[in-house]
Amino acid sequence: MPHQPAEQRVHNFDEVALGYSMDMAVQEAQRCLQCKKPQCVKGCPVEVPIPRFIAALAERNVEKAYKIIKSTNSLPAICGRVCPQESQCEGGCVLGAKGEPVAIGRLERFVADEFFHRDACDLISDRPQCPLIDPAKKVACIGSGPSSLTVAGYLASRGCKVTVYEALHELGGVLVYGIPEFRLPKNKIVAKEVNALQELEVEFVRNAVGGKTFGIRDLFAQGCKAVFIGVGAGLPRFMNVPGENLNGVFSANEYLTRVNLGRAYDFPHFDTPIIRGRNVTVYGGGNVAMDAARTARRLGAESVRIVYRRTVDAMPARREEVEHAIEEGVIMECLAAPLEFLPGQDGNLGTVRLQRMELGEPDASGRRSPRPVPDDVYERDTDLAVIAVGTRSNPVLLENEPGLALNKWGYIEVDEHTGETSMPNVFAGGDIVTGAATVILAMGAGRLAAKEMARRLGC
Repeated sequence: MPHQPAEQRVHNFDEVALGYSMDMAVQEAQRCLQCKKPQCVKGCPVEVPIPRFIAALAERNVEKAYKIIKSTNSLPAICGRVCPQESQCEGGCVLGAKGEPVAIGRLERFVADEFFHRDACDLISDRPQCPLIDPAKKVACIGSGPSSLTVAGYLASRGCKVTVYEALHELGGVLVYGIPEFRLPKNKIVAKEVNALQELEVEFVRNAVGGKTFGIRDLFAQGCKAVFIGVGAGLPRFMNVPGENLNGVFSANEYLTRVNLGRAYDFPHFDTPIIRGRNVTVYGGGNVAMDAARTARRLGAESVRIVYRRTVDAMPARREEVEHAIEEGVIMECLAAPLEFLPGQDGNLGTVRLQRMELGEPDASGRRSPRPVPDDVYERDTDLAVIAVGTRSNPVLLENEPGLALNKWGYIEVDEHTGETSMPNVFAGGDIVTGAATVILAMGAGRLAAKEMARRLGC
């Protein structure tokens, strides 16, 4: 797929991948072998009929291809951009054994983008016509991230009256506050998915904090027959390193929320304050770390380093994101870990002391744990540090709902076959159940719960 050149894209927040033309998409689709036992489908958490939609695209029938995708996937334009296809659907493609697998994610993105101008009832559901909404079949979703949007789309397309409650002032959850514009455009993609849901009479209530401005019992008192909890896991983790409280040290959650949701990247049209560091260090090796580092480059940093205790090959981030970051000038400072953040003359963050690491002997699983190299400590100048080492469950809703059973990590326990929690007719899915994971896994959990709710409501 064509991309913006690295030297050009580091100066803007436009989408990096430019998309296929029709001819390019058809040519790629024609590579599919149409396997009788497609492993690609087994690798997809929402079980998209991949060979069928690719066959339709190979015949240039975009509408048919879109209908096939939408039969199981509510948000294909989003999934085609942010899902780790290389370890899921494309990981099962037989062509990948000796060469490049079919670019399933890019084809999914192409189909969705081509079809986006169509009727909203086609866009968001797998039903050909908008249903009559039955106000007696009332369902509430807490949170407006990918799991809740999946539930809302599935149930609304079957005639349920769905209300989505969002704590923030914009809709989309992590799709809006966590993923940068250059990976997932907000107005072009996320807003269109939300607008299509509104066409299906899904009601959205902003600035509504579950556990504070309302509770689950309030929703049932208002006539809801079922409630879905999709509030994510947005509480940041820190490293407990001395100096983490210095000005200039951010959690990735705050840094990316300021830039993405607060539109700090679009100054002066949006006057959200953000530190535009000259020498930036990001700690972690996942997609969030890549997002933070690539964002800092676009905000004008002269030097951006990702500090990681292991090697590049061990980074959990998508290979494409790692490659894009390196192309854009991000330095991978591997086998290093922070010991202390130190202030400069102005009292703000000035340097970081780093411990050189090495990999020890493999454990029973074959994984080699990092260990300090004795007496090998060094310093780096840094006026902006971003901690991207994971998240945990936000307790705001959970502390106010003692009836919800939680596991030892503080996440909601659910029935793995239905998504139902310990509270009857209260379901949950996504990161608040699994911990930080992918968009497509959250959508799969939403689809599982929505099916059970639809069965109970008779729709």
